[in-house]
Amino acid sequence: MLKAVLFDIDDTLFPTTEFALRARRDAVAAMVATGLDFPEEVVLAELLEVISEFSSNYDHHFNKLLNRLDPNGKRYRDPALVVAAGVAAYHDTKFKNLLPFDDVIPLMEYIRSRGWICGIVTQGWATKQAEKLVRLGLLPHLDWGAIFISDTIGINKPNPKLYQLAARSLDLVPSQVMYVGDNPGHDVAPAMALGMPAVFAKRASRWKLDEVDATHTISDFNELRAILTAY
Repeated sequence: MLKAVLFDIDDTLFPTTEFALRARRDAVAAMVATGLDFPEEVVLAELLEVISEFSSNYDHHFNKLLNRLDPNGKRYRDPALVVAAGVAAYHDTKFKNLLPFDDVIPLMEYIRSRGWICGIVTQGWATKQAEKLVRLGLLPHLDWGAIFISDTIGINKPNPKLYQLAARSLDLVPSQVMYVGDNPGHDVAPAMALGMPAVFAKRASRWKLDEVDATHTISDFNELRAILTAY
C-alpha cells in the first residue's frame, strides 16, 4: 500500500531550466546596458560556458565572465557596476517568476488528503534547494520530516542509498514510497532499483526515457493524480 509520494524539485515542480535561462538572459541584457561592449548573444554564450565549466553553484560567474570576455577591461566600464547589474537583474527575475507549475499544490493537497506523506528528495546545495521550496510556496504542503537534500545527507543522486535512506527515515519500505522526477538516470533508475514505484515527469525534462523503464510516465500532475486514485 502506498504511504508516501516524494518529489524531485528541479524541472519537476517548476521549469528550472527555462527559468534559469530567462534569468541569465535578463542578467546579460543588464550587463550590456551597463557598459559591457559585446553583443548579448556573445555574452550569453560565454556565460553558459562558464556555468558549464564551474557549475551553477559557483559564486562568481559574472566576474569570471568579464575576465574571459575582455581580460584587459577595455570593453566595459567599472567591473563592479557591470557585475552588480547582472546580479540584480538575475535576482529580480528570480523573485518575480519563481512559481511552481499550476497543478503542483493541488496534487500535494490531494496526497495529504489521502493520509499519505508528501515530501522531497533533491540533489544540490542545502541553502539553494531549501530557498526554492520557500519561494515556491511549497512548505505548507510538505511533511517537513520528509525533506531530504543530498548536500545535508552526504549522498548524491543517482546513488540508491539516498532513496533508501529516505524510505527508512519514514519507517517505510521502498514499495510504499513513490518517487517522481524528470531525470531517468538520476531519478527513475535508482528508485526502480530499490522497488519504488517511479514516475517519469516529462513535462520540463531535458531527457528521454530510453534505456530506463518507469512505473508511470506523465505529462502533468493531473495525470499523476488520476494514477494515484488507483493506489
